[in-house]
Amino acid sequence: MAKDALHDCERAPSPGETKRCVASIEDMFDFATSLLGRSVVVRTTDSTAGANTKILLGEVKGINGGNVTKSVSCHQSLYPHLLYYCHSVPKVRVYEADILDPKTKSRINHGVAICHLDTSSWSPDHGAFVALGPSPGKIEVFHWLFENDMTWAMAD
Repeated sequence: MAKDALHDCERAPSPGETKRCVASIEDMFDFATSLLGRSVVVRTTDSTAGANTKILLGEVKGINGGNVTKSVSCHQSLYPHLLYYCHSVPKVRVYEADILDPKTKSRINHGVAICHLDTSSWSPDHGAFVALGPSPGKIEVFHWLFENDMTWAMAD
């Protein structure tokens, strides 16, 4: 797993991607603000509550009005010490929503999702295409941010 983390950090960026591996929150902030400016908000999914169960989504809020925006996402890597793979890719939308219990309608989590609008440069072996079938550039890919992953976006 540490080998995979190092590979992600050392590989060349994908077309349009800007990336950096960081080992501190200060380095993460510096990278995010170098791309987005100083007026940023960081968001994450609160927890794993609701995973592998039926859920109901509450109101979905588009960050920056749901428009295509710049963001920096940082994914925690499995490595012996703190390491985040941070990257910014073009043409994304960021959303957040409360995740509700479908019976009681009570809030069980708060989730953040990213929509990748341009997948044309992704590998055909990417997990999204393996799971969904189409090839790069044919579909948009939405995914939840995992607990402990973060996305930075310009403040609304």
